[in-house]
Amino acid sequence: MNEIRIFSPATVANVSCGFDVMGFCLDHVGDEMVIRKVEQKGIHIVHIEGFDLPYDAKLNVAGVSALAMYDTLDLDFGFDIEIYKNIKPGSGIGSSAASAVGSVFGMNELLNRPFNKTELTAFAIKGEALASKCEHADNLAPAIFGGFTLVKSLAPLQVLEIPSPDNLYAVIIHPQIEIKTSEARAILPGQISLDKAITQWANFGSLIHALHTSNYDLIKASLQDVVVEPHRSKLIPYYDRVKEAALHAGALGSGISGSGPSIFTLCEGMQTAQRVADELKATYAETGIAFDIHVSKINTEGIRIINS
Repeated sequence: MNEIRIFSPATVANVSCGFDVMGFCLDHVGDEMVIRKVEQKGIHIVHIEGFDLPYDAKLNVAGVSALAMYDTLDLDFGFDIEIYKNIKPGSGIGSSAASAVGSVFGMNELLNRPFNKTELTAFAIKGEALASKCEHADNLAPAIFGGFTLVKSLAPLQVLEIPSPDNLYAVIIHPQIEIKTSEARAILPGQISLDKAITQWANFGSLIHALHTSNYDLIKASLQDVVVEPHRSKLIPYYDRVKEAALHAGALGSGISGSGPSIFTLCEGMQTAQRVADELKATYAETGIAFDIHVSKINTEGIRIINS
């Protein structure tokens, strides 16, 4: 096998109370990439569609993660990478993570899988750091493992797979504005009060338990963020209005997807998810800001091969 085409999915990171450690994987929304073995040694980005991204592998997220893997190997050949970018950079649904994951996953498949999922995540972290100016894996891990993931630690890297209730759906509204991850991190406080910390880790622990037990009422009670959302929500126009509309339509809860501007909503059942999507469309249409809406079951497979 000398060539492979893959689907690299969009993801939601943080999931309200799980800042920098939790994420989940979306279905139907994502990038496509082609990875190809070539005689010329090294990593070569040869084609990009969708958005204006650098072809220099050292300046491209997909290239940096690919180089991180390639430099650990002793190969007498190289790889060409084609990127068909469907996730808008700065959208808050893991655009850079999809690129970082896609290149290393594809290379690993062509090499007969010498690396496991955790090792692939470690390589992808190097690419993600180019975009966000720090190393974190809350978008990367769900793209590789699928479903919900918890990044237990970065050194050593440890990723835990969290069960996803069968009838859990996500609705994503993406206002067509850009918020850079590095800028969204810069506005966060360096310290928080003890009472907020206690509230946050209680919500996070409850959310993990709720996912393990498929307790939708507890999911609803746990999707509260008292640390990050109060600061980042100010960057997203009409954020409070969207959240109120989602809850009014029956959502379990809403929060900022990654660093924004996308807003995620979790719902029990497809019917509720569609009702929430319709309500959000009507609400945001009044703002005059262009937007996209995605309705997705939780993708428990993660990144996948389209053909090879």
